[in-house]
Amino acid sequence: MLHRLRFIPARLIQSIPVAFGVTLIVFFMAHLLPGNAALALLGQRATAESVAALTTQLGLDRPLPEQYLIFLAQLFQGNLGTSLTYQVPVSDLLVQAVPVTLALLLYALILSLFISIPLAALAAFRPGGSRDLGVRGFTLVGQGMPQFWVGIMLLLIFAVRFRLFPVGGYGTTQLDHLYFLFLPALTLAISMSPTIIRSLRSSMINVLESEYVGTAKSKGSYGISLFRGHVLRNAAIPTVSVIGVNLGFLVGGSLVIERVFALPGLGSLMINSIFSRDFPTVQGVTLFVALFVVVIGILTDVVYTMLDPRVDMSKAVRA
Repeated sequence: MLHRLRFIPARLIQSIPVAFGVTLIVFFMAHLLPGNAALALLGQRATAESVAALTTQLGLDRPLPEQYLIFLAQLFQGNLGTSLTYQVPVSDLLVQAVPVTLALLLYALILSLFISIPLAALAAFRPGGSRDLGVRGFTLVGQGMPQFWVGIMLLLIFAVRFRLFPVGGYGTTQLDHLYFLFLPALTLAISMSPTIIRSLRSSMINVLESEYVGTAKSKGSYGISLFRGHVLRNAAIPTVSVIGVNLGFLVGGSLVIERVFALPGLGSLMINSIFSRDFPTVQGVTLFVALFVVVIGILTDVVYTMLDPRVDMSKAVRA
C-alpha cells in the first residue's frame, strides 16, 4: 500500500508554484479593497496628520511591489504579520479560528454522508420509482436553496421557534461544541448532500447492474450484506472525487455560515478583517483557505488510491 502513495511528495512539490501564485493574488486583491486601513483603525479620532503618521508606521505608503516583497520575506520565515485590528500575530488568530472551521467542515461532511448514503440507496434500488423521484426532487430543491437562507430558516425554526438549539456561539466543552455546531453543520450538509446523492445514486445503479453483483446474489448475498460488501464500496470510488471538489467549495460556504451563526472561526475573522481593512489578517486567512483546498485535493487522491487498487497516481503525476 505504501508504495502506491509515492505520488504525495511530487504533488507537494507541484503545489509550490500554486502557493506562490496564491500569495500573489491574495496580496494584491487584499490591497484592492476600498478604504484606508489607517483611517479604519483610528475611527472618529482620525485627523489628516494621524492618518498620515499611521500609514507611514504601517508601511502602507510604500509601493505595492515593495510591500509584497516584504510580505513574501516574512512568509518564508513563517511570519504572517501582525493584525492591524487585534494587534497580535495573525498566526495566533489562525490557531484560535482554524479548529472551529475544521470542526464545522468535518461535522458537515459526516452529516452529509448520513443524509446521502441512505437516500442514494433508496433511489438506486428502485430507479424510476416513486422513491427515486422523491429523492431526485429533494436534490433539485436542495441545490436551488442558498446556504445562508437555509441557515436562517433553520435558526428561525429550531432556535427561535422551538428553542431546541442555540442561536449562535460555540460553547466551552466538547459536548457544547457538538451541540452549538449542529445547525451550521446541517446547513452545509443540506447544500452538499444533493451533489453527493446524485453521484452516488448513479454509481450504485451501475454497480447493481454489474456481473459481480449478480454473482454475489446467486451466492445468497442480499440486503445489508450485499449493499455493504459489494455495492457501497465500489459505488463510492467515483463519488470520492465529487466529495473532494465539494469540500473545496464548502470551505467558502462555511465562511458565510459562520457569520450567520456567530461562530468564532475563519469566516467571522475574515469578514471582520475586511470591514476593518486589516490586510495582514485577510491575507493570512485567504492563504490558509487556498492551501487547505490544495491539501484536500491531495487527500482526495490518497483516499481514491486506497479504495481502488487499480489506480496508480504516481503515473498520473509523472505524466
